[in-house]
Amino acid sequence: MLSIGIGEIQKNTSIFTNMTEAIQIVDKRKKQILAMVYPVKQQSIVNNLAGKYKNRITNSDLSMNEIKEIAMIDAMREKYGLSS
Repeated sequence: MLSIGIGEIQKNTSIFTNMTEAIQIVDKRKKQILAMVYPVKQQSIVNNLAGKYKNRITNSDLSMNEIKEIAMIDAMREKYGLSS
């Protein structure tokens, strides 16, 4: 896993186009992990997971857009109390 600072990403955004492994984005001043970025070509990260959650993940036949839409509808229901 690569570890990259924010400044390096600002200088060279092409890092994301040629990703072959996961990248950890860190804030070097505060020494905090800000994000984990996984390559799109990698189909599943289930095998990389560890612990008790490894067997709890189920594969979905939905596309990413459908998943986003369902999540947005659920968030709106929770926020505004909508039913149905």
